[in-house]
Order: sequence, then C-alpha cells, then structure tokens
Amino acid sequence: MTRRYWNINLEEMMEAGVHFGHGTRKWNPRMAPYISAKRKGIHITNLTRTARFLSEACDLVFDAASRGKQFLIVGTKNKAADSVARAAIRARCHYVNKKWLGGMLTNWSTTETRLHKFRNLRMEQNMGKLNRLPKRDAAMLKRQLSHLQTYLGGIKYMTGLPDIVIIVDQHEEYTALRECITLGIPTICLIDTNCDPDLGDISIPANDDAIASIRLILNKLVFAICEGRSSYIINP
Repeated sequence: MTRRYWNINLEEMMEAGVHFGHGTRKWNPRMAPYISAKRKGIHITNLTRTARFLSEACDLVFDAASRGKQFLIVGTKNKAADSVARAAIRARCHYVNKKWLGGMLTNWSTTETRLHKFRNLRMEQNMGKLNRLPKRDAAMLKRQLSHLQTYLGGIKYMTGLPDIVIIVDQHEEYTALRECITLGIPTICLIDTNCDPDLGDISIPANDDAIASIRLILNKLVFAICEGRSSYIINP
C-alpha cells in the first residue's frame, strides 16, 4: 500500500472537537484502548491513535481510487447529512444521507429495479412527459419521484455494489455495516466511544456528534480519494 503524508494535525483535530467522546456511562469497553482520559464525565479519545487510523484509511482510499474503485459514503443522522452529501459530491462518490433502506446492498436486485424506475421518472420529467399526463396521475408519479430522490438520489448513478463503504457513526448505521460485512465489502467506520472497534475493517476513533469533527474526518478521506482519482486519470 502506498504511504503518503496526509497532513493530519493533532491541534486541528483538537479544535474540531474530534477528541470528545460520549458520557462515561455510554461506552463500549472494547473502546478502552482508544480512550486516553475521562473529563467531567466524558471519555476523551486518544488523538494519536485517531491520526494513525485516519492515515491508514487515507492510504487505503487513495490506493483504491488510483485503481478506479467506487466508494459509498453513509451518514444519515441530521448532523452528518449535509457534510456527507458535500463530501461525496466533491469526490464523485455515491452516498446515502437520509435513510438506509434495509437490503439496499444485500438485496441489490431490488435496489437496481428502484434505480431503474427512478432514472426513467427523472427522464420523463425532464422531457416534460409528466406534465402531459392527467393531473392525478402526474401528481402520483411526482410523489414517487420525490420519494426516490430523497432516498436514492445519492446512488442514482451506482451500477453495482461499491468497492469500499465509508460509514459516519457506526452505531447509527449498524444495518448498513451488517450488510457490508455479509457481502464482504471493506468498511471504514467513524467510531465514537460507544462503538465496537472490531466491526469495521478500519475504525477511526472520533467524535461522531460534532459537525466540525465529522467534516474534518470526511475532508481528509475525500482529499485522499481525489488525489487517488487524479493518479488514476494520469496513469490509467
């Protein structure tokens, strides 16, 4: 695996609040090796270890992107949704940021059918066909289109299972993680002090509640993906 310098700065992570974990009562004992202290009833994450695993994750996505691999970023809670969409669009990745529909990956044939319907409806709308239908029929199809846009809009160009899935808040996205494990899809998980670090292929200990923390972690990964994609374009 390529080793590169990703400019992961501990002071920058401190300023973003990456080190703040959950309350000491809401912790997973398996996170003990990644916790450096307790402060006012809150666990403090060891940022040296965070930097190490984030660097490993950046190496992984850089190498994968340089080989043309496809990524899916998952983060559906309100604090993560906007950051997930922006990061994914910037790196030309697929994303899910509203709700994970059970079986989205493990029942891929059904997802493909929904995506096909979604693309057809979008095309019909763009061509003005929906406006030529009776009002009741048009309204029904527009509601369907809006629903599909909400839940599948971030994966509308996905033609197969992703090669790597990046999960923001492992605890919140447990269903997505289990589907990846079932299918053998490698995962990079942002994990807080209430998570199990052994479930993801690379687990990055970090605050999953602060927007600044989520954004910083995603920005580092996205930068590495973009660098890898540039390498793939230059040296196909």
